[in-house]
This record gives sequence, structure tokens and C-alpha cells, in this order.
Amino acid sequence: MSHGGLLTVGCIADIMRGSELEQPVVQILGSKRIAGGGEQSERYRLLISDGQNLYSFAMLATQLNELHQNGQLAEFTVIRINRYITSVVNRGERGEKRVLIILELSIVKPGASIGEKIGNPQQLVDGAAASSATTVPARTESAGTISNGSGYQNRSLNVSSTTSGGNMSLNETLTHPISSLSPYQNKWVIKARVMSKSAIRSWSNAKGEGKLFSMDIMDESGEIRVTAFKEQCDKYYDMIEVDKVYYITKCQLKPANKQYSTLKNDYEMTMTHDTIVQECKDVGSSLPEIHYNFVPISQIANMEPNAMIDVIGICKEASEVVQFTAKTSGRELKKREVTMVDSSNAAVQLTLWGEDAQTFPTATNPVVLVKGARVSEFGGGKSIGLVGGSVMKLNPDIEAAHKVRGWYDNGGGDNVTSSVSTRTGAGAGAGYVTEWITFHEAKERNLGNGDKPDYFQAKALIHNIKSGNAVYKACPQPECNKKVIDQENGQYRCEKCNADFPNFKYRLLVNMLVGDWTSNRWVTIFTDLAEQMLGKSSQEIGDALEFNKEEAEQIFSAINFKNYVFKLRTKVEFFGDTARNKTTAVDAKPLNHKEYNAYLVKNIQELTGIGKN
Repeated sequence: MSHGGLLTVGCIADIMRGSELEQPVVQILGSKRIAGGGEQSERYRLLISDGQNLYSFAMLATQLNELHQNGQLAEFTVIRINRYITSVVNRGERGEKRVLIILELSIVKPGASIGEKIGNPQQLVDGAAASSATTVPARTESAGTISNGSGYQNRSLNVSSTTSGGNMSLNETLTHPISSLSPYQNKWVIKARVMSKSAIRSWSNAKGEGKLFSMDIMDESGEIRVTAFKEQCDKYYDMIEVDKVYYITKCQLKPANKQYSTLKNDYEMTMTHDTIVQECKDVGSSLPEIHYNFVPISQIANMEPNAMIDVIGICKEASEVVQFTAKTSGRELKKREVTMVDSSNAAVQLTLWGEDAQTFPTATNPVVLVKGARVSEFGGGKSIGLVGGSVMKLNPDIEAAHKVRGWYDNGGGDNVTSSVSTRTGAGAGAGYVTEWITFHEAKERNLGNGDKPDYFQAKALIHNIKSGNAVYKACPQPECNKKVIDQENGQYRCEKCNADFPNFKYRLLVNMLVGDWTSNRWVTIFTDLAEQMLGKSSQEIGDALEFNKEEAEQIFSAINFKNYVFKLRTKVEFFGDTARNKTTAVDAKPLNHKEYNAYLVKNIQELTGIGKN
């Protein structure tokens, strides 16, 4: 049986000359496995024929490896190449060689049904492909044009006379898919969307000093990490923005360090002094949006520690920023706890650090999206946090965000009665997010007497506020809240900063006596939460206490005898030889009667068995 009409005769030579062919059909006459550093980086080199020429420098893109492994690309199989690119590989003394990389294909006829080589193809020699290069440019960077394969439009690439200095300007350029990149290629341009960007990290050791940042990028074919050091860090950090699309070229590829990356790519990129990055202004629909695989909050309880997940929910409440000194490094750290809820009727604690903690909008209930959150476990409870490569977005304009907002605004948050962050076990006390405990129960359980602080929630009425010493004069430096010494000469001394200042800032440290139906307790409220409860800034309250006592009294009395739901932290602290249980409010919300009634009804049902099957 003759199969001569199946193949696109002469297509291989045309492709090597730079012509763009629409879905050429070729026959596979052999294959060779090229070992790599992992399953993903394993490559297959094919011997293909168009009935006239043979070509052994055809590579199968890694996403097609399964077809070969399943035997679908056996000898004599006829395939249609739906999408391809060509790339020049430098082989040292043997010169450059153009490689055909097959990105997408479909099987026209299995090899078993063909059973023979079609035609009498001869090996394509380099000269045959190059002989017509002046007629159809193959890949002439100096001429400002790069030719590519089917499925990509041929667009201009503007190159200045000095490319080694990184002065190349990328306009609309023919691009390569991320999945096709390998260390064997040296001429490529990718067009990719930035999924995430880390903060700048600095280091100093015996070998010197340096800094870096990394970003994770994606296109329709895959994803990869890019790292910039020193000069490239300075050059590109401010330019790169998450969600924007960029042209990138001339990076060094190397095997990925899987210890620090969970991306599905066996390679990663490092920027060099030749690297060029240029924003793509006309993105259109050419690149897919970032893909999220959201996990319902209720399922986080079943996940293993260190698992990486995508999660979206509403910020139901947020603690104030807590500042402390790390015992191991001595660094000053800032932390905030955010409680997220979603329609799975569960809550989880999101821990934010540094700038994320400081800038988080506590006055609203934003939709919070985290891509690449890491699951942590402590005391049997699960929480989530951001790591290098994580991305947090507030109120993103996507369908999932609109759905969770609608759920919450229609009262969905009132039904959240469980938290995956609730801790269990001896000494753990209670998960501060959800468990309601009276002050009497807290005392009976000896909460706060363990090695770690305990957290609980209580509905309490404000009985009294010590307004006289509710403010103090603090260091005016943004990162310092240390109390200053008034030197009575117009200067204020901060011992922590070892400096004198002509001014200060007010900070709040409010002590309130609050009580529930079982007992009373003194609670300390710090600046952020105190400002939220009193509805005034620290400066306004400080000025009132100093210059208008009557106004100050009105500010504090406005919240007297009001009910709040307090989230409380309790821990025994020593003052000299005296041990005292110190209770601090990490959050306080005016009583939501609907939510509190739902809690009471639930308790009644549990006590009486009503509603149980």
C-alpha cells in the first residue's frame, strides 16, 4: 500500500531555511532518549522524515514525553506538527546547529499501520538548508528579525548595535514557550506573566556582601523561577510588578533547586549583565490569567504541615501589630494575625510579618487571596503563612473573590463556628479564634500559666478605663515606639535609638476593667486597637488629655458600659519577684447580636441534644 501522499514533502528543508509552514506532516523513523536531572527534564530526540529529507535534530518538548513513553510515537508513526519552534544550538568546534522543537502534535497514523519507511529520504545537510537563506531569512538578529515555527506570528525584534551591554529594545517579538527552554538554547525570548515577586534579601559573609530577589513567571506552556543578583537586583526590582507581562531574554538556565521551589520546571533562570526585561504593554488575551487551585478553609485541617496551597476568604478580624525581638537573631520583628473565613463555614489564622503586617487594612473586611501559602501546625491546630514566592492580594477582581464577598455580605460569616487553627492538648489552652470562655473558666483552667501564652474569646462589658495614664510620649522614629525621656530643655531622649529629638509621638497603652457575668478582669489595649475602639488617633487623644480634660473624658466615656467581643491573650509575667497574669486584647469588636445569638443557640442545642439526629 502506498503512503506517499501522507507527508509534506520537502518541509524539513523549508523549516530549516526559516519558512513558516502550517501543520507539516512527517514520519518518525527513530528516537533517542537524552537523560536529564529528573523526570521532567528527560528529553527525546527524534529522527524524522518528510519523504525527501531525513533530520535527526528534532526534539520533543517535555510536555509531550508521555506520548513517547506510552509507545504512541513508535517507529514509522506519521505525525502532524501543530506547533513548533526552531532554535540554534552552539556545539563548540562543530559550529551551530538548528534544532526543531516540536511543541504540539497529533498522530495521523500509528507506526504499526504504516509498517515501513515512506519514500527514500536522504540526510539533510547543513548546506542545503543554508543555500537559500538569503532568499528566506532563517534567523538574522542583525537584520532585526527572528523566524519561528508554526503557531507564532513573525514579529520584529529591534536590536541596537551593542547587545552585550543589555541595550536591546524588545518591541513585539516572536517568543518561545517557557516549556521549550533548556540550557542547550542560547537564543530565545519569552513573554511571561509575573505570578509572584519576593522581597529583596541581603547577605554578608566572609566572601562578601550581596542581595537578590526572585520572581515566578508563567505563560501558556508552563512556569519558571527567575533570580536577580546585585546589579540586576537594583536594575529590575522596582520595575517588575506582579500580574504584569514582560518580554525576557538572555538569562542563564540551570537545574532548579527543588529545596526552594515548588514550580513544575526542572530548570530555573538567573539574570546576567546581558539580560533584557521589557514590559509588554499590549497583553490582550495572548497569555492566560494566573491559575489558582483554591482549597476550602475547612479542608486545611486535613493537610500536612508545610503543604503549599492557594486560599481565598474574607478577613473577619485582625489583631494589632505585635513587635518583639527574635531570640535567635536579635532582630526586631512585627507580626499580625488575620482570621480568614469562607463558605465552608470555617476559619483559619493567617500570620503576616513585617510590611505585610503593618500595611494590612484592619478597618475593613477585605477579601484576602493568598497564592502559595504554607500550612503550619502548632498544638494540633493549622495556620497559614507567607513564604518566599507567596502572593497576597486584597479584593482581587476575580469571580472567586466576588462569590466569597457576596457570601459574607449576606450573613455567611455569622455561621462560622469552627476554626482549623484551634489548638488542643495539654497546656495549649484554647484556639483564640473561636472558643468562648468566661473569665471564671479561664481562671479555673489556669490559662496563661504554661510556657506559651493562651488565647480565648469572651463577651464582656467595659466597666472602667484608666484614662489618666492612657498615653505616653514615644520616640518619633517610625520603627521605634520606645518611651522617651523629657529632658525639660525642648529635647526628648530615646535610649533605644541613643538619640535626642525635638519632638515625640503619642502612643496608647489603655487599661480597662471589663467583665462578663462571672467576674471582672483588667485588660491592656495597645495603640492600634485602642484607636479603633475609641475612634480617635493617638495624637488626638494625647492632645485632649494634655489640653482639654473634658474632651478627653468624653472620648473615654463614649465606650463605657458597652459590650464587646474580646479576643484575649493571657500569660503570667514576673514583675520583680511577683507573678501576675497579664491579659492583653488582640482584637475587640462591638457585639454582633445575631452572631452571638447563633452561638448561644448552638450551645443550647449541644447541651440539650436538640437538632441532633
